[in-house]
Formats: sequence, structure tokens, C-alpha cells
Amino acid sequence: MKKTRLTTEVIVITGFMTALSIVLSKLVSINISFLRIGFGFLPIAVLAIMYGPVIAAIGYGLADLIGAWLLPTGAFFPGFTVSAVLTGLIFGWVLYSREVTFVRAMAASALVCLAVNLLLNTWWLTFIIGKGFTVLLASRAVKEIVAIPVMAVIIVLIDRYVLRQVKNRNIN
Repeated sequence: MKKTRLTTEVIVITGFMTALSIVLSKLVSINISFLRIGFGFLPIAVLAIMYGPVIAAIGYGLADLIGAWLLPTGAFFPGFTVSAVLTGLIFGWVLYSREVTFVRAMAASALVCLAVNLLLNTWWLTFIIGKGFTVLLASRAVKEIVAIPVMAVIIVLIDRYVLRQVKNRNIN
């Protein structure tokens, strides 16, 4: 795996993607009780594809912290920041320095949706709202299972039709 150098371009794009993640998570998401459907993962997946797991983890961690500070939707809970960092790491480990295929995007999405969003975030929610883990797990499972192919398709489309154009312009 190649190492990403911390250049001005990397810092600027990371800042932009972090801000975009906050907007897509907080302002362009659907909140239903303890379920949130959002697209904040997408800029982080882009960071993971372009710069790897460390930059994606930092970007999503910062997006969670800044978003909780600027646009709070309840009390701050650091467990969700841990989940955000893990999400960036997973996307980076699976997608960085490799061709972004549908199978690879499905694997990254499944790991994020099942391990982080479903299991870990449900566990965090038990501390916040006081309901039992299995009760929350059952109600959140369908949303996360449906989200896996949706996330994978969006990631592949963004890679194919946006990131490849960006890469081609940088080369020419």
C-alpha cells in the first residue's frame, strides 16, 4: 500500500470532504427516532479511495466532532466519533490503492453497515437511550442491510464517473 504524503492539496481536499460530510450527515439526512439515513459516508469513501485509511479516518473523526459542535442533534457521545474513525479506516483498508469494483464496494459497505453501524452504534445507543441491545438491533437491522447495496452502488458510481474524471484531468 502506497503512503499518502501530506501536501496542501491533501489538506484542502480533506477539509472540503470533511465539510461536505457534515452537510450531508446533518442537513441532508432523514432522522426517524434513533434511525438516521444520510450520505455523510460518501465524502469519506472518496477520501479513502484517494488518500487511504488514515486520512479518511481523520476526516470522518473531525466531521463527527465538528458536526456535533456546530449542529448538535443531542448530547455529544464520543463513541460515535470512534465509529466514524473506524468507518474511515475500513473504507480506506478496502478501497485504497485498488480498483473500486462492486464486490470491493459491497465488502466495505457490509463491514461498515454491519460491524460499525449495526453492532457498534447500536451498542452506543443502549448507553444513550437505555433500551436493550437486542430490541434496538432488531429495529435497526433492516435499514443497515438495505443500506449495504445502496452504499456500494453509490461508491462505484462516484468512483467511475467523478473520481476517474478528476484523476484523468490531473494526468493530462
